[in-house]
Amino acid sequence: MPTPSDFDRLCVVLVSTRNPLNIGAAARAMSNLGFLRLRVVNPYEASFREARSAVGAAPLLAKAEQYSSVAEAVADCSLVVGTTAVAKRELNHPLRLLKDAAPVIRKRLRAGGRVALLFGSEKRGLSNDDFSHCHWLLHVPAREEHTSMNLGQAAAVCLYELARSSGRAGNRAKSKAISKTEQPKSATSAELERITAMLIDALRASGYLGERAVAAKEEKIRRMVRRLELSSADAELWLGMLRQMLWKMKSPTKE
Repeated sequence: MPTPSDFDRLCVVLVSTRNPLNIGAAARAMSNLGFLRLRVVNPYEASFREARSAVGAAPLLAKAEQYSSVAEAVADCSLVVGTTAVAKRELNHPLRLLKDAAPVIRKRLRAGGRVALLFGSEKRGLSNDDFSHCHWLLHVPAREEHTSMNLGQAAAVCLYELARSSGRAGNRAKSKAISKTEQPKSATSAELERITAMLIDALRASGYLGERAVAAKEEKIRRMVRRLELSSADAELWLGMLRQMLWKMKSPTKE
């Protein structure tokens, strides 16, 4: 089972939330279950810190971090997971049901990684651009006739699954021993974003990226970089190689 220190490495990120009461409800669920790091991206109203629905969670709301973009909100996270109701959307990411996703997230938390769990706006959920910052997506099963959940409820269900015990004490002790073995440090989202930006720059310089449909191609490239699951050391190597390639391509040719 994750410890309180593990919980501190999980960031709940609410993206473009329209109703401050929903932010309050999500904060209350977080406080109930011991997850105290809330980040908001472009909330619809700045008054969310005063939401009456955050019963007992006022200190958590007061400390909530506010960002202007998803990239900034997840920059220090080595695993970014988006939530989706799926419905009729075409997804370009691996999709896990909550019961299968929770053990993967718990394992990353126990290993010392920071994880971001993203929830989108009440009306549209997360956009394709938001998804492009995610490593994979999570889905809470619901009946086909009514797949969309209230934001506060969705946060509560997901966090409960992460908080609950994952097995007998013996299994937990074994998992704890495994997590203490030497593991490569995963690249953060900020490092992956630097690789993405530099790779896009190199593709533009080479002529591969034209003027049309650039945004869609950039989303595909961002998703591809995250599928590589690079370590921090590998990220530095990639950055070094790309810098050299760009320098060569942009340097004036000597006759």
